[in-house]
This record gives sequence, C-alpha cells and structure tokens, in this order.
Amino acid sequence: MVNHKVVQRLMQRLGLKSLVRPKKYRSYRGQGHERTPNILQRRFHAERPNQAWVTDVTEFNVRGEKLYLSPVLDLYNGEIVAYQMSRRPTFELVRGMLHKAIGRLGLQDGPLIHSDQGWQYQMPAYQRLVRHHGLTQSMSRKGNCLDNAAMESFFGTLKSEFFNLTRIDTIDQLKEGIRRYIHYYNHDRIKLKLKGLSPVEYRAEAFGP
Repeated sequence: MVNHKVVQRLMQRLGLKSLVRPKKYRSYRGQGHERTPNILQRRFHAERPNQAWVTDVTEFNVRGEKLYLSPVLDLYNGEIVAYQMSRRPTFELVRGMLHKAIGRLGLQDGPLIHSDQGWQYQMPAYQRLVRHHGLTQSMSRKGNCLDNAAMESFFGTLKSEFFNLTRIDTIDQLKEGIRRYIHYYNHDRIKLKLKGLSPVEYRAEAFGP
C-alpha cells in the first residue's frame, strides 16, 4: 500500500498520464430558482452579430487542480465574444463573463443568450442582469445537451485541438494556453462554412471591424 501522492510523483517522473476519461462538469443541481423556456430551439444560426449567443461552463483538471471556463459564443460566426476563468465554479465566474460580453454590445444590440439549466443561470442576480441590459434568456430542456450543441462543439474543439495535445503542468500554464487558443480560434482558425475565413475575418468582411 502506498500513498496516492507517491503514485502521482512517480507518474510525473516517468512522464505517465492517466487516460481515464474525466467526468464532465455538470452545473445542474436539481430544482433551483426560476427557469426560462427554450426559445433558441436548436436554431444555431444568426443573421448578424450579437443576435444570438450561447454559453456554458466547462471544467479542466491539471494534476488534481481544477480550472473552470465560462465563454460566450456568437452564433453568427462562432466567435468567442467574451470569457472568464476561475479555479472555482462560482457565480462570479458567470457574472464576470456576462459583464465582459455586455461590454461588447452596441446601443441597438439585444441578443438572445442561451444556456443549460445550470444553477448559475437560474440565479435571480443573473436573470436581473440579463433583463437590465435588454437581453433575452433561453434555457435548454433538462438533460438535453443537444439543445446547446454549438457550445458543446466549441468545448470539444478546444479540448481536442489544445488541451488533450499539450503537456500542461500548472493551472497558470493552462490559463495562458486557453487565452492563446481562443485568440487563435477567433482570428486565425478558418471554417469552411465561413467561406474559408476565421470568425473575426468573416464578421469584419460583412460588418466592418
């Protein structure tokens, strides 16, 4: 019998990593506050920027330490409008993300913002902030991850193209890596459905910088 820290130290020395699939972070905690209907209805497209957003929280694990990422994705071009990272999945994580996203809005913008039924999105403080800034809230049905497939797709891409292919030893390294990847994803990573342009290039071509 040995302590788990001994095993971890030996694995690090030998360059070994566990391939056990980590559990997906779930923010749903049963019946919470007021929930809203699924207005988006899996219509993962928009005719202009800041018309429809999707958001969620995902979890990363680095040698037993966790980091949570809360981004907002614009359904017009798949651009990550804003994001926030934290070592704990607190309400401040989501509120900070939302404040940053709202700061990107023009005077005439009032997007739909869609999420799952996570407890953060059921908080009265979150819903008041959404209404105060003229946004419309939408929520997935309980247990239907496909209702937020656009956000899940981004998380899958982020983890398959960056996290799963990169040796990361500390949370600070992970944070910097996520920042670099999101900049690359927005500005340089092309998409066929965007005429071979990156999200930022596609938006700029149609609506200016």
